Amino acid sequence: MRKFKTPKKNRTSYTYFSVDGSKIKIMSDEEGVSNTVIAALHAFDDQEFDAERREKYHAPVHLESYQDASDEDATDRNPYLIDPEPNPIESLIQSIDANEHEERLAKLRSAIETLQPQQKALIQKVFYEGRTYVDIAVEEGVSEAAIRNRIKKIFNNLHKKI
Repeated sequence: MRKFKTPKKNRTSYTYFSVDGSKIKIMSDEEGVSNTVIAALHAFDDQEFDAERREKYHAPVHLESYQDASDEDATDRNPYLIDPEPNPIESLIQSIDANEHEERLAKLRSAIETLQPQQKALIQKVFYEGRTYVDIAVEEGVSEAAIRNRIKKIFNNLHKKI
């Protein structure tokens, strides 16, 4: 791989290095080679050079920064991987959300306790056992629409109490 791009003024010929290390110089007007062919060869080299340069730029950030040679986590050496100071606003929001969630759960539990035994059993079947409305309807000998209506009434009742 080349270490540099060939300057525009020197692109009248193309130098090719074979696998065995021999050097082949391609000139225009030799064996049907035109300036277009030489320009295309230089363009391919430029694309490869640019891709290699991008890879060298990005690879250390993405590969070597996450782990060291012994495959141990490298977060202690890479400041981009960790946030040493938590965002105080985000911490506050998370604590409020957690408290609000606990309060809502407590209200929901107390509201469920006020339901009739048949309604509690239906809630148990749907949400804790994961059964379908059709399965419950067959068991109780009613239509699926009847089960949907019962669940809807339970939701409305719980919504009022919460």
